[in-house]
Amino acid sequence: MKLDPVSLRLFVAVMEENAIARAAAREHIAPSAASRRLAELEDQLRVELFTRSNRGTEPTAAAYALLNLARGVLNDLDGIATQMRDYRAGVRGHVRVVANISAITQFLPGELQRFMAAHPQVGVRLQEQISSAVAQSVAENAADVGILNHGSYGERVALLPYREDELVLIVPAGHALARRRRVRLADALPCDFVGMHPGSAINNLLTRAAAELEMPLRLRMQVTSYDALCLMVSAGLGVAVLPRGSAQNLRGTLAIRAITLAEPWARRRLSLCVRAQEPLSGVARLLVDHLRAQGTEAGA
Repeated sequence: MKLDPVSLRLFVAVMEENAIARAAAREHIAPSAASRRLAELEDQLRVELFTRSNRGTEPTAAAYALLNLARGVLNDLDGIATQMRDYRAGVRGHVRVVANISAITQFLPGELQRFMAAHPQVGVRLQEQISSAVAQSVAENAADVGILNHGSYGERVALLPYREDELVLIVPAGHALARRRRVRLADALPCDFVGMHPGSAINNLLTRAAAELEMPLRLRMQVTSYDALCLMVSAGLGVAVLPRGSAQNLRGTLAIRAITLAEPWARRRLSLCVRAQEPLSGVARLLVDHLRAQGTEAGA
């Protein structure tokens, strides 16, 4: 059986876009041609990938099983072309990394710089995602290595120790809490909060903690980056919670204060995430070993 990579790539696009028309536009082919290719793929595999009705198409269990396999095949094919092309440039391998914003803003810039200086023939592709999406990307072979908040993400991924970080409360320099060295969340909840985007780990922590205190969390606005969050706090639009390392990167340029949060959940663990029961590639193993060593040195 010879499977056409173009059809596999189209199939992955349909699964990701949840619509044949959008997938066809993404792959620059006509919707009718896309439907024909999907039907031919089903004939070749002798399995139904989509159930069709007046409401559209729905993936079958076989389609979800094929998705992970197809991504692996396409990544291998892309890797062959990329590595052959990159021999001229001295690159010998690539690692796909997804990480949450806490790891990216606090630890990865320096650690990746040192890794790439030590291994100039390895390329690293980095993308930011929330922790739940990081685990899903690794499980589905859309990434080789992930960095996320420690937690339970299912049996398809394995977690390795990496780093610890600490959440702090940031307030405008002239705020009533600015002179305090330590605060409890209950002290800050009467204030307006600037939050991160929906689904972020910090927002979820704050929501749960406020519910346990039986106090409302007054989210005045939500932003998508720590830079924007600190700018809003500096402008007096509320207080916020973010990792201490990220606050330190911005505190010197903005009129904000970072205050220790006297809460047990303010200490967090970050973990490396890899696919369970599946060996890492050589270059991915190099990166994982490097990141673990960096975390160990920092802890020591």
